[in-house]
Amino acid sequence: MKLLDNKTAVISGTNRGIGKSILELFAKNNCNIFACAREASEEFSDFMFSLSNEFNVVIEPIYFDFSNQNSIKDAAKTILSKTQKIDIIINNAGLAHGSLFQMLSYEKMYELFNINFFAQVQFTQLLVKNMIKNKSGSIVNIGSTSGLIGDKGTVGYGSSKAAFMYSSKAMASELGRYNIRVNSIAPGITKTDMSNQMDDNAVQKALSSISLSRLAKPSEIAEVALFLSSEMSSYISGQTIRVDGGLI
Repeated sequence: MKLLDNKTAVISGTNRGIGKSILELFAKNNCNIFACAREASEEFSDFMFSLSNEFNVVIEPIYFDFSNQNSIKDAAKTILSKTQKIDIIINNAGLAHGSLFQMLSYEKMYELFNINFFAQVQFTQLLVKNMIKNKSGSIVNIGSTSGLIGDKGTVGYGSSKAAFMYSSKAMASELGRYNIRVNSIAPGITKTDMSNQMDDNAVQKALSSISLSRLAKPSEIAEVALFLSSEMSSYISGQTIRVDGGLI
């Protein structure tokens, strides 16, 4: 018996990093998945095919752009036409950016909020109608410790993630009567393509503030997403779970 037997999940940002790890772990736990990504690639298609065959689950790619409202609507419409029930929504897609407050342009601030907050809420609004109809579901929003701490250079990115994590609490209070749980995960710096682009000095400085003295592995974030999506967390809602190695 797997934790997500006969469940259907919609997961965004699945073609790399944390989202790819969530996709793999959910497939291992017998979950059928709509794997949302911006663009198709042969490598990603092969990855999905191998997971589907190995674990005997259905993985259907949904390609769309979170910066385009019509694209979001079309993606949600496609998903809803292909399934009777959505059990889990993992909002993981996002845009990272570092800039000092006085150097941050309005255009970049708007782009960060549009993708990291507005688009995620819109996508969830469209899909949650299915959960309300079925009176069950779990929504997990991937935030960031940047939205909790207030580090230099994170005013745009951190503020957009803070808004998203706050919205999770408000969603939880509204959707609880339909037996829908909503929680956030706030990862610390995680070893992904994004962290690989960080300056070495910045990484070393960050490590000095982490009790475990290392970056997170994407799989460690995925395991918390699995917990929050399963019945193991059936009485947890409206919470933000920090997964940051003991960030001081």
